[in-house]
Amino acid sequence: MRVIAAPGAIKGEVWAIPSKSHLHRLLICAALADRQTKIICAHTAAEDITATIACLSALGAKIERAPEGFAVTPIDRTRLPAHAILPCGESGSTLRFMLPVVAGLGVTGRFELAGRLPQRPLAPLDEQLTLGGVQLSWEAPGALRCEGKLDPGEYTLPGDISSQYITGLLLALPLLGGESGLSVTQPIESEDYIAMTLQVMAAFGQNPPLTGGRYQIDSGAALKSPGELSAEGDWSNAAFWLCAGAMPSGDITCRGLSANSSQGDKEVLAILEQMGAHVSWEGDTLRVREGIRRGIVIDGRATPDLIPVLCAVAALADGETIVKNAARLRLKESDRITATAQTLNALGAKVTEEESGLRIQGVAELRGGEVDSWGDHRIAMMAAIISAGCAGPVAITGGQAVRKSYPTFWEELAALGKQVSIHE
Repeated sequence: MRVIAAPGAIKGEVWAIPSKSHLHRLLICAALADRQTKIICAHTAAEDITATIACLSALGAKIERAPEGFAVTPIDRTRLPAHAILPCGESGSTLRFMLPVVAGLGVTGRFELAGRLPQRPLAPLDEQLTLGGVQLSWEAPGALRCEGKLDPGEYTLPGDISSQYITGLLLALPLLGGESGLSVTQPIESEDYIAMTLQVMAAFGQNPPLTGGRYQIDSGAALKSPGELSAEGDWSNAAFWLCAGAMPSGDITCRGLSANSSQGDKEVLAILEQMGAHVSWEGDTLRVREGIRRGIVIDGRATPDLIPVLCAVAALADGETIVKNAARLRLKESDRITATAQTLNALGAKVTEEESGLRIQGVAELRGGEVDSWGDHRIAMMAAIISAGCAGPVAITGGQAVRKSYPTFWEELAALGKQVSIHE
């Protein structure tokens, strides 16, 4: 798919789509609960969520789309399949959450992975699963086999790796037959996403105490469904619209976000304010308008998914922006340090790639041009947002990449006044 975004400001009102991060956790806990759960959320066909639903369905959960959300009938643990094929697609979240869960249930699973996912790291999660009695092996370049049942016991993960590993074990350990512990060493990155996991587990009656960096898990008790829960609006994807509001002549109103969310990517507001954007709340409505864009230092350690679109704002800022502690971006759907630098430079920006970050010298206007999405949803959306600061159109090859997280992105962009032409 080739998408052409005309130059010009992005203005108007948009609703935040459901948070993938929150919805993954809600769906998994609902599938492991004692009775049916209704999850209230707006329509989503994000490929990552579809992957998690497919994996849970392969284990015996029944997940039905209802007008107001999802109805989840849990897995019957007395009738588990002996073998299951688990299609993760390109969803790292699905793999990292479901691999420990499948091991905790004792189902032999074949995880089918696409894109760059087979090359993305699993250590040290895989090491902990192996120490717990699980056998992992590659049946093919994109097929990971998991067999054996995870033993109750003591597990340890470093806190400065993906919080998704920690979430996966927190979700899996209650499935075992005895008391277990999960120790997480300092420093801890992405604490907000661990907090989100614990909040969802607490809603299902599990509240593992934390003492001295160790979570105590009392296994065997099923999660207790609260009956009905709502998915939060997604700060990660809303960040693209909020950054559009900070672009030349931008003015965006966003509904459906919670100022009290545990999602780490709500930090986008503080960063945009530091860069000079006008940010205001009126009740539950958030507005971001163009201000004076100025270069700043951005630490990407806790919120790496924000970096590409913040770099788009920085490309049009006065002065230099430095992005540091962002090495994890090299292990995403693309190498996002290289992809961000090359994409913005192809449009006329001045971006220097560094080993664990980026250095951006702002310019008054970009020229526009031809770029590739690198098969990465966040690079495709970044390229679309930067068109607000270009003299000419931005043509994006591989625009279908947005389906991974935001299938209606191009329609939403057009509804905000941007002239968008799509060529399949």
